[in-house]
Order: sequence, then structure tokens, then C-alpha cells
Amino acid sequence: MTLKRLSVVLLACLTLTACGGVDPNSPLGQRKAIFKQMLKTGEDLGGMLRGRIAFDGPKFAEGAVKLDALSREPWKHFPQVREEDHTSATSDVWEQQARFQAMTRDLETATGELVIASQVQPYKASNLGPAVQKVEDACSACHKAFRDH
Repeated sequence: MTLKRLSVVLLACLTLTACGGVDPNSPLGQRKAIFKQMLKTGEDLGGMLRGRIAFDGPKFAEGAVKLDALSREPWKHFPQVREEDHTSATSDVWEQQARFQAMTRDLETATGELVIASQVQPYKASNLGPAVQKVEDACSACHKAFRDH
């Protein structure tokens, strides 16, 4: 009888523990996954320019294309009304939609320019720095305006 009770309690605890995560299929889960991919890709590009990772021109260009594609994805996962889940997005995302949309377009423009810069050969890290900085600045500006740190 004690083993049965212990099993029920353990199962209940495990079930409650699982409830704390974000549903990967929810809008929040979708955005978080895309933002994590964007962060990883951007860190690799910045790392190549800053000497943390060996510079590889073709790999950099591939990363720029990937980042550009990713930069167009998370916005469709922001529902019309703020969800109840814990999100890092401030309520300003929903209250200042025009400004939010303008900043998303700024990022998309910056990543598009990065793709163009990364197609110029010979590959030179010094030629790519300003384009990467523009992407980083666009990310930072949006985070300052719309992310609850």
C-alpha cells in the first residue's frame, strides 16, 4: 500500500513539474525558439569578426542568409492580444504596434544589408563590421523599447 501511495505522489510531483515549461507549439514557444536561433547565429557572426571564432567567409555568408531568414519569422508569432504566459515582451508591443512593426522592419532591413555585404568578395571582416553593427543596433533598440529585462 505504501508503494502505491508513493507512486501516486511521485507521479503528481512529476506532472506538476512538467507544467512549468513553455509549450513549444504556443506563440511564445515559437518566438523563443526563433529568437534563440537568431542569437546563436548572430553570436557566431560577431564571433568571427571579433576573433573569437576563426573567420570563414563562405560560412559567414551562409550565416548572414540564415539570420536574414530568421529575422522575418518571430513577428508572426505575436498574437493580436498579449498572452497570459510569462513573456519577456512588455505590453508596449501590443500598445505601440506601429512602433513595434517599424522596429521589426528596421531589423529585417539590416539583415538584408548584411546579406548583401557578405556577398562582396574577397571576404574581409573589416568590410562586414558595419553591417553586423547595424543588425546588433537594431536588436538592441527593440530590446530596450519592448523587452522586459
